[in-house]
Amino acid sequence: MRRAVTEEGNKERISRQDAGKLSLPPPVQAPLRTRRPRPAQQTMTPLQQATTQATLALLALLLCLAAAQTPPEGEATQAPSPAVSVGPYFLSPGSRNITASVGQTAYLPCRVAQLDDQVQQVSWIRKRDLHVMSSGVVVFASDQRFQVVHPDKSENWTLQIRFAQVRDSGVYECQVNTEPKMSLAYHLVVVESRASLLGPEYVRAGSTLNLTCIVTPPAAPGLVYWYHNGVMLDYEGPVAILTQEGPEGTRSSLTIARAAPDHSGNYTC
Repeated sequence: MRRAVTEEGNKERISRQDAGKLSLPPPVQAPLRTRRPRPAQQTMTPLQQATTQATLALLALLLCLAAAQTPPEGEATQAPSPAVSVGPYFLSPGSRNITASVGQTAYLPCRVAQLDDQVQQVSWIRKRDLHVMSSGVVVFASDQRFQVVHPDKSENWTLQIRFAQVRDSGVYECQVNTEPKMSLAYHLVVVESRASLLGPEYVRAGSTLNLTCIVTPPAAPGLVYWYHNGVMLDYEGPVAILTQEGPEGTRSSLTIARAAPDHSGNYTC
């Protein structure tokens, strides 16, 4: 009887032990990582190497050219060169500040290239009253001192003002009737020149006579003419004349070596 109870007790303990065990899922195996074989390096032929180097050099040259043509930040781009222009354009006239003395001829040079004479005209405008002075070679000013000098088939359209007066001073525009309009402004200043004559009133016969004429203002251009008793003296001959521009004005010197009684008289410049 005890043995039977013992066996039953053992079975009861075994069943309790089985009931206390946890059921675990089967272990999961991690996938195996395999390394891919590295591709074998291909060897370039000498021709392929030379071609690759030439291509890289060409790309570097193109990048340099593009960088050279790109203006820096904040800098304005320049207009295309007149050499590639298909329409009219102004040629450089030099200085557009013109100074003339009263009584002289003033010239305002305007040069226009690639002008189509059939549809395009060069005009001169006086800015102070917007008066059209000329169109082509036709002058609309009633003052006959104004004239347009245009040699046939040339690029010059020069406004000429003869016997210039102080009232002629001002701004003049050379215009071309393109779309949009082209114009170039010139500033004309007509000044009254004053001459002062320096030198002795008397010299001994056989000595050297030196006379100096100073013409002001300094910007007044032109030659200095000398007169003896109303007759203009030649720059070549027994009389030596030297004219120079200086900060104080135009200085002209007249020298007569071995002065004679025939050299007596009135000298003007």
